[in-house]
Amino acid sequence: MREVWRMWHYSTMVVLTVLTAGIFAAILIPFKGIPLIPGLTELRPANVIPVVFGLLFGPAGAWGAALGNLIGDFFGTLGVGSFFGFWGNFLAAYLTYKMWGHRPLGEIKGHLPRFCLSVILGAMGCAVTIGFGLEALKLLPFSVIAAAVFLNNALIAMLLGPFLLALLEPRVSRWDLSWTELLDPEDREPGPAPRLGLILAWIGAGGGFLLGLAVSLGLVSFPGLPSLAVLLAPFVVTLYVGCLLL
Repeated sequence: MREVWRMWHYSTMVVLTVLTAGIFAAILIPFKGIPLIPGLTELRPANVIPVVFGLLFGPAGAWGAALGNLIGDFFGTLGVGSFFGFWGNFLAAYLTYKMWGHRPLGEIKGHLPRFCLSVILGAMGCAVTIGFGLEALKLLPFSVIAAAVFLNNALIAMLLGPFLLALLEPRVSRWDLSWTELLDPEDREPGPAPRLGLILAWIGAGGGFLLGLAVSLGLVSFPGLPSLAVLLAPFVVTLYVGCLLL
């Protein structure tokens, strides 16, 4: 996770963060008038941006996605849940590019299963973070918001992501704007235990998402459980510990 903090020392990465935030917000805002859950989330074709810009720009794409979502919230959905939306959208980009690794984006057709897994991990990380927050705040049941966030993220990114990457990757490569080219090797070294981190991220995101849905929908019950948020908290902690190790 070192690159997430070191990138702020690079002016070009800061510019890419602002660019990502601006594009993400600019696509989000017009669709605020088509709510899926009034006051909380809407139809979001812009959700392809965290995935694509995360893969292209790495940590700049992650910070840009987080800031862009926050900017978009100022146009109708700003509230205490925006804190969780900030970090959820950060993970949507961060987990995607971490799961993808350093495979060449120009050969994405040959790595479609990996691309889909990367998108799913990012979407589940985002869904668990936001779903946990809104469940803990008693704003919305986990099953409603988590399912909406996951489907909004995963389906749109899988459908539009490969086409947008095919359009942008050659230009980003030609202009030397890929995060792996911009950051010095020592600033993009992986964390202390990247494999363990990825395992923990899958357990936290996947386990929390599936168990949260099962309990929230009444498929599984835990008598005496004070709230679903209590059950989800260990998974959220596991997810973020995994992120720190990546």
